[in-house]
Amino acid sequence: MKIKHFLSLLLLSAGPLAAEVTVDPIFASDMVLQQGKIIPVTGKVTGNSTDSISVSFAGQHVTASITGDSWRAELQPLAASAEGRTLTVTQGEQAIELNNILVGEVWLASGQSNMLWRLNQTGDRKAMAEADIPNLRYFHNEPQIHTSPRHYTDAEKQKLMDGKMFVGSWAASTPQTCPRMSAVGFYFGRKLQETLGVPVGIIHSSLGGSEMMAWMPTSMTQEKYSDCLTPQWLESKYMSAWVRGRAKFNNKGDITAPHPYQPTYLYKTGIEPWVKFPIAGVIWYQGESDAEIQNQEQNTKLLTDLIQGWRTEFANPALPFLMVQLPRIKDNSPLRAYWPEFRQVQHNVAKALPGVDYIVTTDLGSTNSDVHPPRKLEVGERLAHLAAATVYDQKNSPALSPVISEVRYHGKTAFVRFANAKELSTTDGKPARHFELAGKDGKFYPASVTIHGNKLKLTAPEVKQAAGVRYAWATYLEPNLVNEHKLPAAPYAP
Repeated sequence: MKIKHFLSLLLLSAGPLAAEVTVDPIFASDMVLQQGKIIPVTGKVTGNSTDSISVSFAGQHVTASITGDSWRAELQPLAASAEGRTLTVTQGEQAIELNNILVGEVWLASGQSNMLWRLNQTGDRKAMAEADIPNLRYFHNEPQIHTSPRHYTDAEKQKLMDGKMFVGSWAASTPQTCPRMSAVGFYFGRKLQETLGVPVGIIHSSLGGSEMMAWMPTSMTQEKYSDCLTPQWLESKYMSAWVRGRAKFNNKGDITAPHPYQPTYLYKTGIEPWVKFPIAGVIWYQGESDAEIQNQEQNTKLLTDLIQGWRTEFANPALPFLMVQLPRIKDNSPLRAYWPEFRQVQHNVAKALPGVDYIVTTDLGSTNSDVHPPRKLEVGERLAHLAAATVYDQKNSPALSPVISEVRYHGKTAFVRFANAKELSTTDGKPARHFELAGKDGKFYPASVTIHGNKLKLTAPEVKQAAGVRYAWATYLEPNLVNEHKLPAAPYAP
């Protein structure tokens, strides 16, 4: 009895547990907020307090709603501003200050290793030395567990089970902060900021070797791919041989152990924390892992569902989604055999879904079997030009590659018209390469090409009655056909 009485007195003397208010980790100093959208600011609160929580920023003062241990306040749409201002969260005597916050355009960069490829891996020392760009900010989600060919430790498996896949923070672009940033994300953000003249923020979450199912939203997976949400997920038809082999090796053959390639895992850890945070759009560099599977219908469905799923989760049915079409690679192995088919998948999805587009990179890929092409500068800048043209309506932006828009057949000749080109030419003065012509038997033969403005005339000695045209249908290419902006022509298949 005496012990119980002592404890009662101790608890009474201590009084109610003091409240503590925090902001969610996606909010921090040096961040960029999306202009023109309602901005939810969120966090947690613990303990007991009757004091309200308020958020102040840019002359706005709003009171948060509190549900359980979570709070949420909404800032009304803000105009772009390069003035570093302070966002303050207060409850009673507590105050949290987030400093040097800008307002502008925020983009999400995601995909597999070519998006993860760091700026310091490009060898571009000039870009890093000149990276002091106050109006460019990024949140780099650093993967804590990679999928290199090694066995995972118990500690790493525990991290995966705990969902501790990514660690990141906001930073202003400087020579000190940029080296580990996604090179494509950095070049894209730098060019977009320069083009638009407003602050730009890049949120980066990607992982090497990752297939589409790892980035699929949970709700979409439950609806359409529930057979993947089992301990036998690695045996799913959606897992390529490479993905299956790497995951099994990491986990020493234990297919039930956690792995980053597990369906929905990368979405839940790298994307889901951001879905309430307004963004302008997505840049996406992925497909090398899924392209190993020769099933265009399946890959078209996966890519379509991923885009539509993200749009649903971000509550933005028109969310711009800009892709990097797979480049060239000089590799005849089965792993790369179906890259032409996957490029066609990307083209078809972009054609079918409004607000989805892609850049052509057949001229930028590797001239050997390296799956990581070194030229990331052009990739990032082409994406920025594409965003400027298609999202920000800058019609003079050199963004769109020539695309075959019409094919007519007359006897043994095919006449081909290109959109996004006033004048076609070749970069080396030689005849255009990689065109093929087929007759009614469907067999394709190399075609001779003559250029007339934005039109081509194709013939082939073996074809007496032209019935089909194909362009750039190969894993490795040396394309030379460009438009007046020197952008390469897009691959084409009937």
